[in-house]
Amino acid sequence: QVQLVESGGRLVQAGGSLRLSCVASGRTFDIYTMAWFRQAPGSEREFVSAIGSSGGITKYADSVTGRFTVSRDNAKNTVYLQMNSLKPEDTAVYYCAAGGILTARSSPYWYWGQGTQVTVSS
Repeated sequence: QVQLVESGGRLVQAGGSLRLSCVASGRTFDIYTMAWFRQAPGSEREFVSAIGSSGGITKYADSVTGRFTVSRDNAKNTVYLQMNSLKPEDTAVYYCAAGGILTARSSPYWYWGQGTQVTVSS
C-alpha cells in the first residue's frame, strides 16, 4: 500500500492562486503516473490533471487548461498542482492519485489520498 497526503487547500478569492502538494510514501514514487481529481458537493469526482512518471507527459481537463499546471519532484516524492486565475467553480475537495497509466478515468488509479479542501470566494 502507498500512502498519499494532500496539502495546501484553503480559502482564496476569485482570481487568486494556490499550489497544492501531494506527498507519497515509499521508494517507488518515480514509477507512478500521478493525477489530480476533484469533487464538489453533490457532484461526481472529475479529472483535473495528470503527469507521467518522469514528468514528460501531462494532461489537463478542458476546464482548467491554461490556468493549472501539474509538476512533480521525484526526489521529494511529491506532485504539485499550481492553480492560477481561480474561479468559484473550482471549489471542491482535491484528491491526488497514483497508477500505472496516464488516463482521465478514475478507476485505473491504484492509490488515493484523503483530499484537501479548496474554496474560491466570489
